[in-house]
Amino acid sequence: MVSSIHPTQIDILTATAHPLDGNGADYDPLMERIGDARLVLVGEASHGTHDFYYERAEITKRLIAEKGFTAVAVEADWPDAYRVNRFVRGVGDDQSGERALANFRRFPTWMWRNTDVLRFLMWLQQHNGSQPAAVPKAGFYGLDLCSMYSSIEAVITYLDSVDPEAAQRARSRYSCFDHFGEDSQKYGYVAALNLSQSCEDEAVSQLLDLQQRMADYAQRDGRIPEDEHFYAEQNARLVANAEEYYRSMFRGRVSSWNLRDRHMVQTLDALINHLSSGTAQKVVVWAHNSHLGDARATEMGHRGELNVGQLVRSKYGDEAVLVGFSTYTGTVAAATNWGDPVEIKRVQPGLPNSYEALFHEVEHPRFLLLMDDDQEATDLLQPPRLERAIGVIYRPETERHSHYFEATLPQQFDAIIHIDSSRAVEPLDRTQPPAPEPETFPSGL
Repeated sequence: MVSSIHPTQIDILTATAHPLDGNGADYDPLMERIGDARLVLVGEASHGTHDFYYERAEITKRLIAEKGFTAVAVEADWPDAYRVNRFVRGVGDDQSGERALANFRRFPTWMWRNTDVLRFLMWLQQHNGSQPAAVPKAGFYGLDLCSMYSSIEAVITYLDSVDPEAAQRARSRYSCFDHFGEDSQKYGYVAALNLSQSCEDEAVSQLLDLQQRMADYAQRDGRIPEDEHFYAEQNARLVANAEEYYRSMFRGRVSSWNLRDRHMVQTLDALINHLSSGTAQKVVVWAHNSHLGDARATEMGHRGELNVGQLVRSKYGDEAVLVGFSTYTGTVAAATNWGDPVEIKRVQPGLPNSYEALFHEVEHPRFLLLMDDDQEATDLLQPPRLERAIGVIYRPETERHSHYFEATLPQQFDAIIHIDSSRAVEPLDRTQPPAPEPETFPSGL
């Protein structure tokens, strides 16, 4: 394929881009663009690139310290992330950030158990500890729904502490899932093919029961903090939504993708409402570009898929700012197949007619591009181009098919950060436990 890049385009982009030199003022233009926005969605073009994690953390630190953001909501499972939340807010039992990350023991562990996340959590804990008692502490929360069995256990544990009779009812309802050996994929397959009765009614009934009793639990003697009520309710909601999600996997890609992203936004909305005590909350969201860039501007949207970015933009409008990342080449931590050990893989140079190849020609090796900075630059980015997405799986030999989709960048994001040569995250673990969950498309996103 012949490149369609014209030298004049490069001159325009070079003049418009804000170089990232590693100084404290790098993200001043982005902070100005964010202004008083309540939601900042910061993506990543892979789940295993140090530069994306590091720069995202630097942006988030400024949002917390300078603009009063009080929550980081991430593409991680609710119960696993909530242990981290307790740690960074100084109310948990863990004595170190690495211990607080111990619940992230399912594939892909390196997505959250890596040195960049650990450093950010230590900063967040120290920042919270330095604030006056009256200042809300910034939390860390998960949005995803792949922890069905962990969430079942969390609901029962909570009810054991506040209402043992209700805990027994929950055990009875959730026993419907016991036949599948804590294998969510197996449950979904059997239920979707009507080989066994689904557990949908039981999961929904338990959620409704818990919601109806929340007011009563909250009025008891105060031994259980209000956050714990919310934690339990979200786990019950996750079980109900995950049950439907795993059944939908065997009905088609669009159905399961949409259920998952709707759940993430539902969790985000519930978190905002829970944290709001008369004041509008500000939340940073971390997830893959494919979840946070507006799907309507991509090939995904054209085939009927929606995502977090689209739903958040539709609801919050200008109060939401969407930031994406890209890289031309370098290394990435990823697996070849779902459940394989993590490898440090070489990232192929961006394909011709891709945004990555276009940005490679810009004179700055690392830069920030705001989509409304310069109309001429925005106009030249409007024609659809290829965009790369690497998840927890990376297969260079099938890259065009498995890792690229077509997008219109200025409509997909409000800002893009390009790191021309990037390097892999450093995992805290090199071995991987068994991974029953199936690969998500494209490539473990």
